[in-house]
Amino acid sequence: MKRSEINEILAQGDAFIRSFGYVLPPFAYFSPSELAAAGGMFKERGLGWDITDYGQGRFAELGLFLFTVRNGTLADLGAGRGMLYAEKIMISRRDQLSPMHRHFLKAEDIINRGGGRLVIELFAGAGDGSIDRSARVTVPVDGAMKTVDAGGLLKLDPGESVTLMPGVWHAFWGEGGDVLIGEVSTVNNDLTDNEFEMDIGRFARIEEDEAPRHLLVSDYAAFL
Repeated sequence: MKRSEINEILAQGDAFIRSFGYVLPPFAYFSPSELAAAGGMFKERGLGWDITDYGQGRFAELGLFLFTVRNGTLADLGAGRGMLYAEKIMISRRDQLSPMHRHFLKAEDIINRGGGRLVIELFAGAGDGSIDRSARVTVPVDGAMKTVDAGGLLKLDPGESVTLMPGVWHAFWGEGGDVLIGEVSTVNNDLTDNEFEMDIGRFARIEEDEAPRHLLVSDYAAFL
């Protein structure tokens, strides 16, 4: 992805989020130099902007907009005390695929906060962790248990949510319009806790055609 494209996506995404009355925290608007001067937990905990095309260069078709608002640490999670949780706000554009994947540790609530319908394709995990293409999948949907066939589509209207436990394979996209998505989860680590069905990367490869408006989480190693 070109940095100019990412800068435009950031501006459009912020406006879309604000249209639903959700306002990002002040550090979202720090310049790269301001973020570097602030210190804090941003780099350690992966807080901030995350625009990904999974390294494929087709953001409109295969991509996701994310902002990590808060996040604990794996040390806390291992100890069973402390900040054991994370929160993200995301945007899945209409017909934009977030590809099939699972998490090893993270349990997550995925919440349709507004916009179109959020479609989630579900598979159970087999004994070796791979996709089980025959088993039905049962997940909690706003406190009620919902069962779908392997590869079944769960469709969430605004206000609805689903809980996905570690090992449940899932892909998702917006239907009928862009979707604002909330994610409440246990501690999030995007470097080690994602396994994709496709041979893809988690982060975008960036062509620096202009200066970054705000740093992405994937920029922190080079800039902070």
